Amino acid sequence: MTTQIVLPVELDAVRQTSVNNGEPAWLTESRVNGVKLAQELELPKLEKMKIERWDLSNFGQQREGYAASAQQLPESVASLVDLKEHSNLIVQVNSRTQFAQLSPELTAKGVIFTDLETAVREHGDLVQKYLHQAVKSDENRLTALHSALWNGGVFLYVPRNVEIDIPLQSIFVQEDDKTTFAPHVLIVAEANSRVTYVDNYFSGQFDKTLVHSGVAEVFVQAGAKVQFATVHNLGTNTIDLSYRRSIIDNDGSIEWIIGEMNFGDAMSETLSILKGNGSLSDMKVIAVGSGSQKLNYTTKAVHFGKSSESQMITRAVMREQATAIINGITKIEKGATKANGEQTEKVLMLSPKARGDANPILLIDEDDVKAGHAASVGQVNQEQIYYLMSRGISREQAERLVIYGFLAPVVTEIPLEQLQQQLQGLVERKLGQ
Repeated sequence: MTTQIVLPVELDAVRQTSVNNGEPAWLTESRVNGVKLAQELELPKLEKMKIERWDLSNFGQQREGYAASAQQLPESVASLVDLKEHSNLIVQVNSRTQFAQLSPELTAKGVIFTDLETAVREHGDLVQKYLHQAVKSDENRLTALHSALWNGGVFLYVPRNVEIDIPLQSIFVQEDDKTTFAPHVLIVAEANSRVTYVDNYFSGQFDKTLVHSGVAEVFVQAGAKVQFATVHNLGTNTIDLSYRRSIIDNDGSIEWIIGEMNFGDAMSETLSILKGNGSLSDMKVIAVGSGSQKLNYTTKAVHFGKSSESQMITRAVMREQATAIINGITKIEKGATKANGEQTEKVLMLSPKARGDANPILLIDEDDVKAGHAASVGQVNQEQIYYLMSRGISREQAERLVIYGFLAPVVTEIPLEQLQQQLQGLVERKLGQ
């Protein structure tokens, strides 16, 4: 007997919205195909957590028409950027671009940094070549729905041999629970280029649950270097479903720096596909859970290239009744000789009712490689607390120092000092300090 799947979207509505927005035929077809796939595919299977029990009924309504940039920073995000140095910035509120600016110097070098919908209109062939090629539409129902509904997002293209010293930044703000919240970040770094990209996600407090369906695809060509930093700070009634993926060619490298600071349930998968020889992936993730949150975070590296290297470090702090499943997966394929994959997952629990589970997994199909993992789950080390207290520090301050020391390996790697300070503030807020 076949179970009828009720989707939060109708095929005809998706097609009509795409046509009304003047999208090219290939994109309309892609969206319609996403709905068809969602009708056939299952939800992803999360380790030790049932996503089908989450409220995934509200993906919001697709909007029609694209608003021009207001060229004025909303007050809600003005504090996140240096007002004197925000020329390389995109701000989107409720999936509409409110501010977009790229410095003339980068424009002259051929750099493209714009909202994804504008990129579809002005650079359609380039976008079509890469869109949904790292995170495939047919992987599961969530990726299929995203390909049908994506709304907002950015396109960053860095030409061959161009090196950008100043980070490019985007901010996504969701203030209502009616508009689809599904930004798509697409980055293409051509051979021997270098770029740092930073984004922030925020949402308000809603009367009903809203699903954030986000995807980031990063294509790192030969010899290119990409640094990707992202902080998610979504509200209690926003469920965060995020897929991040990079494909790295010969001697290319990517560094992921991720802050999972949400207040609602969340799932994310960050995957580096080390396709080329000498390719490199470095992932650093911190997560703080509170209340009754259910969190499932996966970092993964798949090695195809010879002498490829991956490093994954995850630090999670759980308080109150929060539950976290932390998965680290290193896969070394046959033929990836001299590959080296290392991973560490650590969970610190601040309450007897908090739960954490660290799952390191090594899948090795080649002999001539190096691979290792470390994982730990535990309470705050009382010996450290007593030692600090013996030096005249209060218990509360001692616990804070231990927690910050636990998270420091990731926080100190944030490429922007202002973002470091923001993340520090979010950690303090989530820890109730």
